[in-house]
Amino acid sequence: MNSKSLLRAMRKASLAATTALMIGALAAPSLVPPAFAQQQGPDSVADLAEGLLGAVVNISTSQTVKGGEGENAVPMPQLPEGSPFQDFFDDFFKDREGEGGGGAQKVQSLGSGFVIDAEKGIVVTNNHVIADADEIEVNFSDGSKLKAELVGTDTKTDLAVLKVDPKGKTLTAVKFGDSNKMRIGDWVMAIGNPFGLGGSVTVGIISARNRDINSGPYDDFIQTDAAINRGNSGGPLFNMSGEVIGINTAIISPSGGSIGIGFSIPAEIASGVVDQLVNFGETRRGWLGVRIQPVTDDIAESLGMKTAKGALVAGIIKGGPVDNGIVLPGDVIIKFDGKDVIEMRDLPRVVAESPVGKAVDVVIVRKGVEQTVKVTLGRLEDGEKLAEGENGAPEATPDQGAEVATASVLGMTIGELNDDTRAKFGIAQDVSGAVVTSVAKDSAAAERGIAAGEVITEIAQESVSTPKDVMDRIAKLKEQGRKNALLMLASKTGELRFVTVRMD
Repeated sequence: MNSKSLLRAMRKASLAATTALMIGALAAPSLVPPAFAQQQGPDSVADLAEGLLGAVVNISTSQTVKGGEGENAVPMPQLPEGSPFQDFFDDFFKDREGEGGGGAQKVQSLGSGFVIDAEKGIVVTNNHVIADADEIEVNFSDGSKLKAELVGTDTKTDLAVLKVDPKGKTLTAVKFGDSNKMRIGDWVMAIGNPFGLGGSVTVGIISARNRDINSGPYDDFIQTDAAINRGNSGGPLFNMSGEVIGINTAIISPSGGSIGIGFSIPAEIASGVVDQLVNFGETRRGWLGVRIQPVTDDIAESLGMKTAKGALVAGIIKGGPVDNGIVLPGDVIIKFDGKDVIEMRDLPRVVAESPVGKAVDVVIVRKGVEQTVKVTLGRLEDGEKLAEGENGAPEATPDQGAEVATASVLGMTIGELNDDTRAKFGIAQDVSGAVVTSVAKDSAAAERGIAAGEVITEIAQESVSTPKDVMDRIAKLKEQGRKNALLMLASKTGELRFVTVRMD
């Protein structure tokens, strides 16, 4: 066989081997579940979108602001109508001097919203969309416009309710769905007004649930990868049944455009707030009257709890619903009205969602023992006024006297709380306990941020009032084999907090 014949034979053999490998790969069992292999997304959302577009509106607002003043103010240049540079100069001079120099000018903004009651003309949007607006206008998908009046707002959840006069116009409304039924991976659709482009539809999935983005006290956002941009705020997030399961509110975006991380207020939270704003023009939330902090692993160990869960009561608001000894500082709330409190942030939300005046069962852990107490809720809006007027300090207890003037424990020097130390550190008269006069650098106490002038009121949920009390209590905990000491500290004004300090 000559060299050419040999080369042809080798090529045929290589081709046959490659073909065999391909056939073997095609015949191999699939690693992708059949359900995912057959369907990569909804076939179409055209029919769904067509039925919902009429209920989604654009919200335009205008606000009169004072232009920049002074000799360095730059006037807005005169541009021909329709100039491609108009938007650029509008943004640049938005907060600067208006035309003519130094006068007031109109600032406009755009957002989204949706109709929930066609007969009454009720529209829902975000509070930040209409905040400080002088005029609010609702623009419908058919091109018509109606002036809107503000019914009520809630800054804590960033929601607002508007009302338009529906006479002579047939409105399309949508309803809230059950956001609790939505799962990670479920398909959702957003409709809104991104960058002023009304009636824009985007589709994605729920990427995560229960997101806390530190925007408010009741953060429990739905995260979605459906494209949400500026102008989508206040618009609805729909499930595939056409129900509103979220209100688009925020995005994470270094560039200002969508990168697939958007957040929606779940309908579970929004629907209750909207109902209250419609009925009362304000919110009426339940209130427990406690100051709380997280339960860390160290705190859980100090309290004899097997797992770190619940909300640790750090203080009681005077005049509040539990200012009667039902709940005490140091208690850990693990269940409220039948709902588990896994993390500290769970408690404010479930309390706020409860009706004012309702008597609820609260399960607490006190000194390692679970017990149930009955609490009648107050109103948060009234409680906030009380909280502003008092510091939550515990009642003063009589001085027990001391056998030692000072004590040195856990890197702290502890002294008597008397007239001299009160004057030295500026400690209020209604604060009681043993005062920290100094803290050693790099000590266990310093690691926890304890500072001179703070007052130790309790150790492991036992009151202390003298340096000797502190020494005895720490010694007892060490005898019990405890690794950490749970201290309740009062600030100079009486505000309470809990810290755990290592005793090794």
